[in-house]
Amino acid sequence: MNSERARLTALYTGLLVLAGVLLTTLVYVLLQQSLDSRIGTAVTQVIPANSYHTTGPTAPQRNDAAFGPTRPMKQPMKTNKPGKAVSLQVKQVSDAAGDAALSRLLTVSGASLAAFTILSAALAWWMAGRVLRPVGVITAKARQLSAENLHERLALESPGGELKELADTFDEMLDRIEHLVAARQRFAANAAHELRTSVAVQRAAAEIGLADDPPPEKVARMRSKLIENADGSERLIESLLLLAVSDRQLQRREHVAMHDITARCTDGLRDEAARRSIALHVETAEPLSVEGDPVLLEHTVHNLVSNGLRYNHPGGSVRVRVDADGVEVANTGPVVPCEDVPRLFEPFRRARERGHRRDPSDGGAGLGLSIVASIARAHDATTHATANPDGGLTIRVRFHPTAAQSATAA
Repeated sequence: MNSERARLTALYTGLLVLAGVLLTTLVYVLLQQSLDSRIGTAVTQVIPANSYHTTGPTAPQRNDAAFGPTRPMKQPMKTNKPGKAVSLQVKQVSDAAGDAALSRLLTVSGASLAAFTILSAALAWWMAGRVLRPVGVITAKARQLSAENLHERLALESPGGELKELADTFDEMLDRIEHLVAARQRFAANAAHELRTSVAVQRAAAEIGLADDPPPEKVARMRSKLIENADGSERLIESLLLLAVSDRQLQRREHVAMHDITARCTDGLRDEAARRSIALHVETAEPLSVEGDPVLLEHTVHNLVSNGLRYNHPGGSVRVRVDADGVEVANTGPVVPCEDVPRLFEPFRRARERGHRRDPSDGGAGLGLSIVASIARAHDATTHATANPDGGLTIRVRFHPTAAQSATAA
């Protein structure tokens, strides 16, 4: 910051000195142009022309009782015209007085300009320090930031301006960074817990179920349990990878017919819906085409419908609707508190915790809706969920109108 302060000081001082030089030059030029005539006029008014006379080739004599006896001028004027001699004398006096005044003006202006330069440099250094003080505060705070004190903010107290706006923007950026770091830490902790739980189940099954020469039927049961647990771990890892991919920018975009993808996904889940005794209804109010990644969009619809089937009850229903704005999935099920709805889009959040599920395979790893939200953001879409009064959720993925219209037109 010292180098910036020095540069600002040099800039301010240079501008002030330049203004002083220009002002002094302007005063000098204007005074030089009018000083001779003004002095000549003043001399003529004080000493009238009829007080001078000439005697032959000698200089004019001044006869004025106020100045004592008459004395000849030191430099004789060789002219026989009294008027011209008087005019030349006045011009000589005016030139001498003007030169003396201009010389004095230059001397005083030079000394004043030197003092003004020193004072300007001091004031510029002080002013640059005041201007750059918020920058120093921001720099010091940025150097102190770490994962342990991301909650601290600048809270710069200064009048409104560019630097105040910069400090407020820095605080907003810290809010986003703190939220992101906290979400990543929570995600890592939850992922580690899920994987550790899966490994612990496999280890317990291997140590307890297969110990002491178990009978064949117990071995078959443990084998089925281990395979089921391994499948769950595989799905969890695939979901984590998919979430990581969807958090990045799309690598490719193409025209995708969302109504076709929705029909294909729901057809693939009808067996599961029948197994759970849940009615699955699909309605295409209007065809919808968007620009995006077909694989990720298919995962979006699949996760929405699967979520509606898992968190439901026998005899319930899942309704899927496609229109010009997006895809909507509404399901019956247990009542979800309104304050819990926004948190369902966070990783590893479930409507019911694992310990309260009737069947371990009844719910996923809690990544379904977070993947939906992440894929929607990658496609410039929005995700909105509301709790139904009778239970269950209504989740809508709304695509950007411009992208949807351009894809439909194409």
